[in-house]
Amino acid sequence: MEQRLSASDYQQLPSEPGVYKFLNKSGHIIYVGKAKSISKRVASYFSKNVTNLKTKKLVQEIHYIEFVIVNSEFDALLLENNLIKENKPKYNILLKDDKTFPSICIAKERFPRIYATRHIDPKIGEYFGPYTSVKAMNGVLDLIRKLYKIRTCTLNLTHNNISRRKFKVCLEYHIGNCLGPCEGLQSEEDYLADVHSARKILSGKIHIVKDEFKNRMSQASSSLNFEVAQSYKEKIDLLDKFQIKSLVVNPNIGDIDVFGVIATQTHYYVNYMQISQGAITLSETKEIKKAIQDEDKETLQSILFGLRKQFSAKSTEALCNQAISGWDGLEIVQPKIGDKKKLLDLSIKNVQYHQHDLQVKKLKKQDRKNLVIEQLQSDLNLKELPVQIECFDNSNIQGTNPVASMVCFKNGKPSKNDYRKYNIKTVVGPDDFSSMKEIVGRRYKRLQEENLPFPQLIVIDGGKGQLNAACEALKEINLYGEIPIIGIAKRLEEIYYPDDQFPLHISKKSPSLKLLQHIRDEAHRFAITFHRNKRSKGQTTSELDNISGIGTETKKKLFTHFKSLTRMKQASEDQLASLIGHSKAQSILQYFRQKKEG
Repeated sequence: MEQRLSASDYQQLPSEPGVYKFLNKSGHIIYVGKAKSISKRVASYFSKNVTNLKTKKLVQEIHYIEFVIVNSEFDALLLENNLIKENKPKYNILLKDDKTFPSICIAKERFPRIYATRHIDPKIGEYFGPYTSVKAMNGVLDLIRKLYKIRTCTLNLTHNNISRRKFKVCLEYHIGNCLGPCEGLQSEEDYLADVHSARKILSGKIHIVKDEFKNRMSQASSSLNFEVAQSYKEKIDLLDKFQIKSLVVNPNIGDIDVFGVIATQTHYYVNYMQISQGAITLSETKEIKKAIQDEDKETLQSILFGLRKQFSAKSTEALCNQAISGWDGLEIVQPKIGDKKKLLDLSIKNVQYHQHDLQVKKLKKQDRKNLVIEQLQSDLNLKELPVQIECFDNSNIQGTNPVASMVCFKNGKPSKNDYRKYNIKTVVGPDDFSSMKEIVGRRYKRLQEENLPFPQLIVIDGGKGQLNAACEALKEINLYGEIPIIGIAKRLEEIYYPDDQFPLHISKKSPSLKLLQHIRDEAHRFAITFHRNKRSKGQTTSELDNISGIGTETKKKLFTHFKSLTRMKQASEDQLASLIGHSKAQSILQYFRQKKEG
């Protein structure tokens, strides 16, 4: 039974095994965990010894704790896994398995079809997979269709339809890929025998099918039926080739799961292989970002459980290079020698390659970022690489609620933690130049005083006027000439330098111009959003709140029409009355009159 406590009462939690949930003040689940002792595990989060920043941030958001006591560790794993998938808590590791992998289905119908699908419905058929590689899945289907005559049509082959000769054989029959069950040319018993053998291949029991073909080839050869014997020989060869591609390890190993794991400070890298009758039938490698600082062993146990559930694993033994506890129905071992150790080494090799490949891709991506800012350095003739760029923009509509924004880009990407909003303090009315001078001066005077690093480039959204105003601000704090500064005009995308009469035109196709446009547009978006929010707040929170009888709808009407309190104060009684009626108009005018006299 689920129970809830406030965060301050965490010491009252039970010591039994179970699952705990941390909820924020809105009642949303932000973390789910399992534990052998709920009280001990939860108490560890509130310990003074916690140094991990993410864990500290998590604890600050906890307002409630819910818990469920369960009977076994397996029940806890299952419940934890389901809760994480259902609620997607922001502090949990989320195993991204929303990608639908294809499976092979043997349909529950007369003369069953065997086909690939991404939709799983046990009522429709029996499923094998899922396959992480479409190519591997198609290889299995191709093998089955070469070995057996399985129909590909979707005809409803009932006794009645076949006896009434409702259907005619198609091209598949004429080219030898089907034996014509639609016209009653193949018995259901013979067809089901082929499906039964195909099921063995899909289950990984290739050696059984191969032995059957060898027996039939021997019988046909003994009966001097050499053409039939040759056909079985060709089928055996197909199976041999398929097994080589399937990485046969050792048929004596049977069914087993293999997990190769590398844990770094920030990520888990896990390779998962399914072995069926000694053959590798599935291999999947994942990079999983660590959430909060939890015990690796228990976190990895949850990851392994999730992978087995995702890929419908049924084996009772798993190999892993980490000392992880198993659960009901699964034993996890660390082999030291033999074929199982070779399998584990292969899995680790896979995960090492995957980790290296990801790191190379990240470096290449970083190199591409550097190419853009290197191009920008060249185009603008800058002395330093513009690793940090700051861009300013103003926003006011008809002179109301003047605000400004500063956005920061680092390595060519938005650094949203460094964005800043500014209310204009010293400027009255819609004066973009003076507003720009104010915010640029405020920004860099503060950086000066706090001894913080300056950007390598300042971008002003506007032409010569706004740029000159920003330069005046830098001159007043003795920073002019210390930080490169440019203006970018919207109409022709012209780049202006201080004290330069003619603008610079960068090629429209240049990635450096696209970066500047992106930065400029982001500054504009940020300023507009801030202005809109401030205006909305002004419409709902103002001096009008002090006037009895003036509600939210009335305020909206007034601000929509007059735009500001100043214009309201200048309006006549008739102008106000035409919007909100004489009674409310008189109340507003009386309030403003009394305030002026007071």
